[in-house]
Amino acid sequence: MFMTSLLAGIARLFWLLSPWKLVREPEPVAGPRLLIGAPHTSNFDFVLMLAIAWDARMSIHWLGKRELFKGIAGPIMRGLGGIAVDRSNAAGVVEAVVTKAKSNDRFLLVVTPEGTRQGNGWRSGFYRIAMAAELPVTHGFADGPTKSAGLGKTLKLTGDVVAD
Repeated sequence: MFMTSLLAGIARLFWLLSPWKLVREPEPVAGPRLLIGAPHTSNFDFVLMLAIAWDARMSIHWLGKRELFKGIAGPIMRGLGGIAVDRSNAAGVVEAVVTKAKSNDRFLLVVTPEGTRQGNGWRSGFYRIAMAAELPVTHGFADGPTKSAGLGKTLKLTGDVVAD
């Protein structure tokens, strides 16, 4: 409880001092879900993601390349909700995340479906995780030109990738 309040206070201070504006949906969706962040344009997106989540008192998980978890950064990244992924051998990641999601009714996973900041199309892992774990998907965003960031609409996937 104390830690949640402390993190929410840090987030409020961030939004107060930052040139960025937090955009909130009037009625945020509760319960387990997958949060996708797009577009993923810079490493600063990570700071914005934490500030959005902490402000909303969300305990999030996120997938990151295993190189981020080396040395002293490892415990810090895991403490911030990170789950290390070996991109050269990513087999089983979807299944492992689905198992974790189904075992926790407060599970929130943040994924950047572009995978990298080059924007070469979206990867399908987030969709497969959401469908297999029956998680609704909430769109998170960071809009550089307007300096606004937040969470958008939440939708239940239908299995029709193009329509969704």
